[in-house]
Amino acid sequence: FFQEVKIFRALILGELERGQSQFQALCFVTRLHRNEIIPSESMAKLRQKNPRTVRQAEEVRGLEHLTMDVAVNFSKGAQLSSHIHNVCAEAKEAIYTREEDVKFWLEKGVDGSMFEVLPQTSDLPDLQRCKLCADRWKPCICSYSLSIEWYPCMLKYCKSRDAGGKVSSYKCGIRSCQKGYTFDYYVPQKQLCLWDEET
Repeated sequence: FFQEVKIFRALILGELERGQSQFQALCFVTRLHRNEIIPSESMAKLRQKNPRTVRQAEEVRGLEHLTMDVAVNFSKGAQLSSHIHNVCAEAKEAIYTREEDVKFWLEKGVDGSMFEVLPQTSDLPDLQRCKLCADRWKPCICSYSLSIEWYPCMLKYCKSRDAGGKVSSYKCGIRSCQKGYTFDYYVPQKQLCLWDEET
């Protein structure tokens, strides 16, 4: 199950004049579905021509909107993925996932004590989106968007014909995709989500 984990890390530069630190780190951990990205073994076998070329994605996949309603305990996160320790080191207090992904991992035998359900609108009726919240010290639902401009999403197959005229297909390249994500998650104070004012 270690492979069925996808980690997004975001480093947001702070605005010192607004009382923020140098940067803020966020980690979003979700389930990695099979066929979502091509296997690394296949990547290793396919040589990339012109590696310094700036590439454009061949396919633009739709925006995914995810509600991250669970916090992940950094010190116990290695049970979920050994990469959490390295990738999310600066985001120890800001690692988020979804309840539906937690259920999947619990069925796989992951220790449930690493997860903590975050407050929801149903728990706090006056909890609102950070961009609508006037008080910088009140809790709110923050929204963060990111886009992956290019990633290997599928293998390409080419056809060849042998001397007898029989057609066969073989792996001949990588198809690239672009995808956007928006993550909604609870923050204990709007000060931790000041970028949401600008959207």
